[in-house]
Amino acid sequence: MVTLSPTVSDHVALAEIELCGELMIAASAAIGERLSADRIDEVLDVKAGGDRTTVPRQGEHRG
Repeated sequence: MVTLSPTVSDHVALAEIELCGELMIAASAAIGERLSADRIDEVLDVKAGGDRTTVPRQGEHRG
């Protein structure tokens, strides 16, 4: 049996899986076909402006 030690990328992957799960839960509870950019930001705990912003808001990725 091969034992793999956890790496930094494992922690990142687990965090991404958790965020995807949160989005799926929010999407399944949403009324309508899509989540708004503001709702996605709320689910992902992304703040617009302020000191905690480390991830760009979803709306900023649109052209």
